[in-house]
Amino acid sequence: MKWSYAGARRPMQWAIGLLALLALLPAFAQPAPAAAPTQHTVLVMGDSLSAGYNMAAAEGWVALLGERLAKEKPGWRVVNASISGETTAGGSSRIVAEVLRHRPDVVVIALGANDGLRGLPLRETRRNLARMIGASQHVGAKVLLVGMRLPPNLGPDYTAGFERNYRELSTLFDTALLPFLLEPIALDRDAYMADNLHPTVESQPKLLDHVWPALAPLLD
Repeated sequence: MKWSYAGARRPMQWAIGLLALLALLPAFAQPAPAAAPTQHTVLVMGDSLSAGYNMAAAEGWVALLGERLAKEKPGWRVVNASISGETTAGGSSRIVAEVLRHRPDVVVIALGANDGLRGLPLRETRRNLARMIGASQHVGAKVLLVGMRLPPNLGPDYTAGFERNYRELSTLFDTALLPFLLEPIALDRDAYMADNLHPTVESQPKLLDHVWPALAPLLD
């Protein structure tokens, strides 16, 4: 019988292929790597009351919110886009870029205090807040609208209309509403800095505890 290299090569290739397959079996037996957990984002658009005015970045209520999220809501993070001195006009001009950049699941809108202190037209404040809510909902985010109250020296009509803006916008756009950010410390003079406008470091946990019940349902 005449030996043929071509005839012998076929069984050899089959044997090599079998050995290669057997060598790969342990890899196939390994469990697939776990998928990375989905990251959810809370975006806070506020003014100095949320930016942590005159304190370390880690001491403000928004930073404390980030710590609570890490402990109680794994997979959630907070992005603080608050700016001291911000008005609703400023927030309105930034909102589209912010929601497109961060793609938040929840947006906390805590603006309007500087509008009120400057006596800006209520109609403009309302329009700016409406634009912020609309842009947030357009990217699929839930919204927590955080209101503010003004000192009586601005007149009863203005102060009443200012508060009414938040209630009516919340109803119109079906958002969650926290009527007054500073409610737990409003009557405590010691809770404020020397300017009598900005809460102290010691007050920040109280603000977070006040915001949390309104925010937590939006994180489910």
